[in-house]
Amino acid sequence: MNTITEPERQIDVIHRTGVLVVGSGPGGLAAALASARAGAETTLLDRYGCFGGNLTQVGVEGFAWYRHEQTIDSEGIGIEFEERAKSMGAAVPEPQSDSHAIDGEAFKYVADVLVQEAGVTPMLHRTMVAPIVEGDTIKGVIVESKAGREAILAERIIDATGDADIAHRAGAMMRKTPVEQMMACSVMFSINGVDKKRFIEAVKADPHTYSDWCGPDWQMETSGKEDHMFSPYLKKPFEKAIESGLIPANLNTITGTWGAITEQGDLSYLNLVHLNNLDGTNPDDLTRGEIEGRRQAMLAIEALKQFNPGCETAKLRNFGMTLGVRDTRKIDAVYNMTENDVREQGRFEDSIGIFPEFIDGYGVLILPTTGRYFQLPYRAMLPKGVRHLIVTGRSVGGDQISHAAVRNMMCCAVNGQGAGVAAALSLQDKVDFAGVDISKLQKTLLAQGARIH
Repeated sequence: MNTITEPERQIDVIHRTGVLVVGSGPGGLAAALASARAGAETTLLDRYGCFGGNLTQVGVEGFAWYRHEQTIDSEGIGIEFEERAKSMGAAVPEPQSDSHAIDGEAFKYVADVLVQEAGVTPMLHRTMVAPIVEGDTIKGVIVESKAGREAILAERIIDATGDADIAHRAGAMMRKTPVEQMMACSVMFSINGVDKKRFIEAVKADPHTYSDWCGPDWQMETSGKEDHMFSPYLKKPFEKAIESGLIPANLNTITGTWGAITEQGDLSYLNLVHLNNLDGTNPDDLTRGEIEGRRQAMLAIEALKQFNPGCETAKLRNFGMTLGVRDTRKIDAVYNMTENDVREQGRFEDSIGIFPEFIDGYGVLILPTTGRYFQLPYRAMLPKGVRHLIVTGRSVGGDQISHAAVRNMMCCAVNGQGAGVAAALSLQDKVDFAGVDISKLQKTLLAQGARIH
């Protein structure tokens, strides 16, 4: 038997809402808050037991690590995430930038507070498994949980799944990066027991720059200005570990950045494990990546203990709850962003926010140190072929290099805020997402603290 036939069954409708946001990463969380603050009845759904996505579930705590003195940064709900985390003791200063690393564990609570304050209905521990579509219009989603199979109906839906799962299953036009070209996945982890004084002394004695990211196995294009800037990079301990035989020679991909270090000796969000040829929409690939990634992380920790000053008594503190996936599907949007848009300060009449000229991916690293920035077009979140659906986060329409910019968490929050306000206005004005009044959208975003020009 290659297939089975599921028996037809009636599914209970357990919830009805005006706006349903599926996925609670920076894009989805921002969308839910923006929608509720704009007056819409809003529900936020996530498959895990906390909100925050890449911040909390994966453990990438460097929310704005790109920010430097001359950076013109985004404004709005994304900045609010950082400021609220700081005020609630859930952030520490970054070592290499004018920003704070957000404590991923503590931000789980920060996100709870933000959701409750906004009056968003929280729905955790439910996984979206299918959209409910009538003709060309999405009406809701089917979820699975410990309670079984259930239906949630909504007048407007925001796909913030990261992989455009809803849009894909609803029949929207899609693009997907070939697996051999996808950016590597990461297993993020943190360690404790680090002697901060000795660790920082070693960093100062032998500082790394972003030019150190370039090597025979990891080519990186920069604009030149990044090459002499300090980078929290770790490379030499792993080269020594390979020389000693601790790490196999084929694992020269174990290298990368450390995030922040506390007085208590926590060295957090270590981005040292990079797993190629994994498709984040394939559960078999994800299984293989989780297991192999944790194996490599433990090798990396042993290398740090043996070859990095200050780490002699270090031990694993925690792994991220899931793999960090950088790219899979993107919608074929009404407007697909281009490399030129993010490299040459794209400007759009339907701008819903700005993001600094920060490109990180596909072998390109450009940091925003000169005040340059681009605008984000609303149309890049509009899928073709499905009504009452908008897609936000890293799945917005665009080519590879534009994706290397807009996939970043702060940018996802900017797009998410735009999507959330658009959902509320779409309901209020009884129009589809494509019919939202752009001037009204922009005016509401400005009132919510966003910067659009």
